Amino acid sequence: MVYTYRFCIFVRRLEIMKTKLTLQVNKQVIDKAKSYARYHNISVSKMVESYLESVTKQKSLTIELSPLVESLSGVITLDKSFDFNKDYSNYLAEKYK
Repeated sequence: MVYTYRFCIFVRRLEIMKTKLTLQVNKQVIDKAKSYARYHNISVSKMVESYLESVTKQKSLTIELSPLVESLSGVITLDKSFDFNKDYSNYLAEKYK
């Protein structure tokens, strides 16, 4: 019995605009980067791109609180004269006597 299969492969190209960047880097650093890139089977350009992406990534400024934490929020009120650092220092000094 002979089976015949028909299938289609759909390819979607993602067009990303690339541009060149000239950097001045110490030769020893470049040699190490090329060695690292070769060992990890990636390009130095991709390494630099990944690094720049990670350091420029916007961090979320909003923090989601669980319902329990929200319910506890505002339960304790402290005097304006309360010095948290001094109190914590006293706690640590007492703990490690």
